[in-house]
Amino acid sequence: MSTVSTDRSVRALLKQGIARLRSASVPSYTLAAELLLIHVASRDRTWLYSRPEEILPGPEAEAYMALLDRRATGVPTQHLTGKQEFWGLEFEVTPEVLIPRPETEHLIEVALDRLAVRELRAGREQHFEGENCTLVDVGTGSGCIAVALAKELPAATICASDISQSALEVARRNAARHGLSDRIHFCESNLLERFSNRNSPPSFDLIISNPPYISLREADSLPIDVREHEPHVALFGGDEGHELYGALIPQAAELLKPGGLLVLELGYNSRLAMQSFFDNLAWTNVAITNDLAGVPRVIAAGRSPILPGPY
Repeated sequence: MSTVSTDRSVRALLKQGIARLRSASVPSYTLAAELLLIHVASRDRTWLYSRPEEILPGPEAEAYMALLDRRATGVPTQHLTGKQEFWGLEFEVTPEVLIPRPETEHLIEVALDRLAVRELRAGREQHFEGENCTLVDVGTGSGCIAVALAKELPAATICASDISQSALEVARRNAARHGLSDRIHFCESNLLERFSNRNSPPSFDLIISNPPYISLREADSLPIDVREHEPHVALFGGDEGHELYGALIPQAAELLKPGGLLVLELGYNSRLAMQSFFDNLAWTNVAITNDLAGVPRVIAAGRSPILPGPY
């Protein structure tokens, strides 16, 4: 258990925090120590390095040491601070939702790019704010994707679904935090089952999702902060890891309007399996986008305009 040193200056506490987390082999230990200190002091990063001699009150210093101990045992930094930034926005994060990752921002980028291209091909204005566009974020979790798209497409109609009612409660709070409660409609659903109605015409222009895609066989190899602290329902996609795609993609083909878009985050080493799901006449313009590390991260496809019905 960490104890507060006699020197409770910002510099000394940060140095002690970095050493504590480094000794516990915590990834990005310097950043974690910084974020936890900023959190307990209710300050920002500018304060952290502009006031190194400032003395923290005893209770704050003790709270910092307690958080360091919890982080050293594997509790994610985001669960200790209760927040994570995504798309330049701050989101509440709890153990009920997947922690938003920077890589998932590629989903937003690809979706916006593909929607803009679709509008140009249709001869409409290049500046697209989502007019007459209906989209759904499947497995919304914290709501980060739905909220980011609501910010970027202020005229769009946005739905967000999740199988977890607890996750939906977090997502609703995040929508409210950003003043979007009246823009995003949340519903409990297993993938797209809630929206399926074969007697109704296709209803979505965009279906977007970061679904569970980790193989159950890989569970023991995951970092402890992921394996023991993030919701398994949001992590694991089955024995192979890509089973949920096999259910989601046919559902999307039924619910997308002709010319509509499906944008999905890819799991590690799942590119070949994923491409096979799109190897039929229901899909066109299938493309894969790599992340900044060169890893295939996003697969996007258009609903073929010649097949308006199920395939």
